[in-house]
Amino acid sequence: MGTQQENGVLLEQETLLAKPPPLYQVVLLNDDFTPMEFVVIILQEYFHKDRTAATEIMLQVHHEGKGTCGVFPKDIASTKVELVLSHARSHGHPLQCVMEEV
Repeated sequence: MGTQQENGVLLEQETLLAKPPPLYQVVLLNDDFTPMEFVVIILQEYFHKDRTAATEIMLQVHHEGKGTCGVFPKDIASTKVELVLSHARSHGHPLQCVMEEV
């Protein structure tokens, strides 16, 4: 807190530090049915990854069971999860996409 004088009156200032909102990582989960190429396309279309980065994330999902697509504010992460799930379902794939607080 600081102090300040205005017209002979002593004023106290409170310094409030706003905590930034939590961020969420969007994660793709491995399954044995969704084609690798479809995962690469999802990463390019919804997360704006170039072909090389999308392929690296897809391989991480394949080998490690999951891979992070990006980190976003809650609303954006939630929207991306819903878009990916909707796209996968509309193409008959069981791809799972979740968000986790960072």
